[in-house]
Amino acid sequence: MVCEGLMRTVVVIPARFSSSRYPGKPLVELLGRPMILWVADVAAKAVTAENVYVATEDQRIASVVTAAGYNAVMTSSNALTGTDRLAEAAEKIDADIYINVQGDEPLVDAGDIIKIADCKQANMDMVVNGFSWLSNLEDPANVNIPKVITTESNRLVYMSRTPLPGFKDAANKPEGYRKQVCIYAFTKEELERFARFGRKSVLEQSEDIEILRFLELETDVLMVETRPGSLAVDVPEDVAPVEAALRARQH
Repeated sequence: MVCEGLMRTVVVIPARFSSSRYPGKPLVELLGRPMILWVADVAAKAVTAENVYVATEDQRIASVVTAAGYNAVMTSSNALTGTDRLAEAAEKIDADIYINVQGDEPLVDAGDIIKIADCKQANMDMVVNGFSWLSNLEDPANVNIPKVITTESNRLVYMSRTPLPGFKDAANKPEGYRKQVCIYAFTKEELERFARFGRKSVLEQSEDIEILRFLELETDVLMVETRPGSLAVDVPEDVAPVEAALRARQH
């Protein structure tokens, strides 16, 4: 559980019904329970249920969330990214730290949410984001996996869909690649600045990685290692393996 002290930490889960690849995705049932509630349940283990909010543009999602005892915040249908949706929600939520947890990753680890929140409390002048190392089963060339490049002190230099870091000589090939884990921590001011940019930055648009907008804002991003193994539901074909993983976790 997050030890808040004088700071209030909330988890805000962006949940868009009108997904182009999988409409209604937040409400898809996993083992008989809507996916968004699986994510909210994990978030509640980290920050307690009263500090969990779902930011959505659709009343169907809001109704499911509130019936389960969580908070729903209505946002517009034209948010450019999940972080823009979070910025809208933050205008209605009084907190010191806003943790963004993806609504399509029901296997997210509560301990990782706490780790990101604790790191943010110690680094209030930086955005905090998670990363993990690619497994041997993951292809660094897979464009669906954002690769993370940092300084040796784990400050973000860049993220890319291409395999980075590159190498000129095979002897200098990296021992492993790091990928983004979509747990973020922000202050309200950081979210306001992100939204005020008013558009996707050139690099953000090219890579389709929203955290890159903070580089345009000259905001430092601190990357924190989290546990590997989370699975996302991006398309209907992802449901079966995620359900299998949820079953395994219950036993």
